[in-house]
Amino acid sequence: MKRIGSPANPGFKALRQLVESSRERRKAGLSVLDGIHLVAAYREHVGRPQRIAVSSQGMERAEIRALLERLKGVDAVVLDDALFRQLSSVVTPTGIVAVVKTPSAQPVPAEMDACVMLEDLQDPGNLGSILRTCAAAGVRHVLLSRGSVHAWSPRVLRAAMGAHFALAIYEGVNLQAVASAFTGKRVATRQRATQSVFETDLTGRLALLFGNEGAGLSPELLRTADIAASIPMPGKAESLNVAAAAAVCLFERVRQLAAKSVIRES
Repeated sequence: MKRIGSPANPGFKALRQLVESSRERRKAGLSVLDGIHLVAAYREHVGRPQRIAVSSQGMERAEIRALLERLKGVDAVVLDDALFRQLSSVVTPTGIVAVVKTPSAQPVPAEMDACVMLEDLQDPGNLGSILRTCAAAGVRHVLLSRGSVHAWSPRVLRAAMGAHFALAIYEGVNLQAVASAFTGKRVATRQRATQSVFETDLTGRLALLFGNEGAGLSPELLRTADIAASIPMPGKAESLNVAAAAAVCLFERVRQLAAKSVIRES
């Protein structure tokens, strides 16, 4: 593998530009995966990255060497540790990053069994956490409004821990139009709603609507909902983080589906 030790190296400069610039990533149609878990998940669910960079210390790790063995033929370089630290924003870099093609935008399917609609989410950590929860709860379709954070940014990718590759993610969606046309049940979370999510049937065809961290759902999108449901909070907190609220709703759906399955089998 080729070794790079100078920050003036054109290959390193191009890689660093991709890491640091969302504009450059969008222009090139590329995303950067930071960490062995993400790279391994991409290989398992999607295929081979376009390029890999490994730190000198990373080359000493058996799991990274084993992963590189499975990715033979991919353009790969070894970076001096000081250079690699300029590519990784985590406190303790795992020693490997990969450049992959960002999935091209796809039209939202006319029929979806269940989906999550996210309006103007701004925090990458929140989005990543919601994506991870959706994958865990078996809800594959995630729709993002035009004002939401980019789903394939490095921070969202790290927070989602490989969930991207198990989901169908749609960005820049006109949520009001899609929600209006959705033929299943549309449930919005609302703090002062009289009906709780635990009293709401979340089985069957379902769209869960979540809004911006500060402003919540817009009145326009809220009006498309069939049901507004609250999450009971007996404690003293004023509200739940949107990622936590999504987790409560998604796993209440899992619980209800499991309960229905038990009833059918009994």
